[in-house]
Amino acid sequence: MTMLRRSRHRFLALLGTAALALAGTVALPGTAEAANVLSNPGFETGGLSPWSCSGNLGSIVSSPVHGGSKALAGAASSSDTAQCTQTVAVQPNTTYSLSGWVRGSYVYLGVDGGASTWTTSPSAYSRLAVSFTTGASQTSAKIYLHGWYAQGTYYADDVSLDGPGGGGSDTQAPTAPTNLTSTGKTSSSVSLSWNASSDNVGVTAYDVYSGSSKVLSVSGTSGTVSGLSASTAYSFTVKARDAAGNTSGASNSVSVTTSAGGGGGTGFKQAAPYLYEGWGDPPNPTTVMNATGIKWFTMAFVLDSGGCNPAWDGSRALTGGVDQTAINQIRSAGGDIVPSFGGWQGSKLGANCSSASALAGALQKVIDAYGLKAIDMDIENTDEFENEAVQARILTALKTVKANNPGLKTIITFGTSTTGPTYYGNRLIEQAQSLNANIDVFTIMPFDFGGGSDMYGNTVNATEGLKTKLKSTFGWDDATAYSHIGISGMNGLSDQQENTTPAIWTSIRDWANSHHIARLAYWSVNRDRSCPGGGVVSNCSGISQSTWQFTSITAGFTG
Repeated sequence: MTMLRRSRHRFLALLGTAALALAGTVALPGTAEAANVLSNPGFETGGLSPWSCSGNLGSIVSSPVHGGSKALAGAASSSDTAQCTQTVAVQPNTTYSLSGWVRGSYVYLGVDGGASTWTTSPSAYSRLAVSFTTGASQTSAKIYLHGWYAQGTYYADDVSLDGPGGGGSDTQAPTAPTNLTSTGKTSSSVSLSWNASSDNVGVTAYDVYSGSSKVLSVSGTSGTVSGLSASTAYSFTVKARDAAGNTSGASNSVSVTTSAGGGGGTGFKQAAPYLYEGWGDPPNPTTVMNATGIKWFTMAFVLDSGGCNPAWDGSRALTGGVDQTAINQIRSAGGDIVPSFGGWQGSKLGANCSSASALAGALQKVIDAYGLKAIDMDIENTDEFENEAVQARILTALKTVKANNPGLKTIITFGTSTTGPTYYGNRLIEQAQSLNANIDVFTIMPFDFGGGSDMYGNTVNATEGLKTKLKSTFGWDDATAYSHIGISGMNGLSDQQENTTPAIWTSIRDWANSHHIARLAYWSVNRDRSCPGGGVVSNCSGISQSTWQFTSITAGFTG
């Protein structure tokens, strides 16, 4: 049943990009405002030139495309990877940023003799990105795309090599940044902002210095320096840099003393496994509560019934049906619920509401229907998670309802790689910071990510990666970052046959308690029953366990 896989992110595909994604707020030294030096980067000419493909296996197609009306198709065979290349003139000792959108099994992007990256994304386009620095006398670079032996046709579109073209000689430095000020601080970080510099070609990065040491590089006119000591005075300056490496003079200096204590947190703690009334022999919630001590449930899923109108599964009315009956039972037993909007499939409100204000109105209907204390936006798939405009729409709507409903907690749930957020996860976090969305909990789903057998180790590593990203984006210390984190696992067998046993889930819960995170959930109570050898099904875990064992373990989460 398709609903089994609540999170079908292509995390194997993102193994090659997960580490690069952390560069979302840190500018690579080079080319943010430089031109794309590739010719025919989106294949919109309708021909391959000046690309050249091995074995005559490259062609131009009209579908599927990422942008425009054309894309490259490389028909990899059992003996040829269908490598397509383009050689361009470059400048020596210069950093270039290479990126592109690809689709297929095992697609590679790189520079001949240098850096490369890869992904596997057979059903949708996925972004690859890598940077490289030319040698001291290098004047050309061969860019390549290819698939893999016997893996079938791959597609590529909107390839970009950002940097100065060959033969140029930019020797003019940018002007110095002005009006450097501190905009905030914690016990371990200082946030700074400044006025932009100007340059004859374009500023590509700003380098932040503490004394004579460079501590941060960013592409915009603000940044947060983290990893500092409490109650300590620091002096900062900023210099601008262009694509040719010319560096400005220093800005004015600003001195800041970090705070004495930790950063606090939201104070919000929630153990709330998923309960789904539309699937998987839904149990009586009172029975589960009495047997386990659980108090909260995450109710799945609120979707769009048409016209930006919320409904359970997009078809069951908010009030008067089985979902409200379950909610009434939970509340009568002293518990409460948080509805989850979205999920992997179906018509999502985030993708289908026409604006952030319309989406906020739809969320408000559900808040009003149940007098909610918290809401969860489960952002998945290409329609929401991999669409930056929709990400911004969701975050803006959450900011709106949070402002209109004092005390409401907002939760975002999204996929992860085994080492932390993927490109789109990092982008989501950065947008939350940029929009001042004030999200209470960033919850990752550490499963279906091709993580192998070590579900405890991979879950911890993924959560630590999220913590690192939250710290660098918001300037939080460790304690504050943990207090904004949630974990939402999958009990028993996942869709990729990862096995989270009761013992492993207990270890994950204990780690979550010891690090004082905000939320622990799993998919799902419907599956919290034994069926060893039963496979991945809707109403049991596929492994040997006692009834409601994972819910009992989750109930022991206190944060």
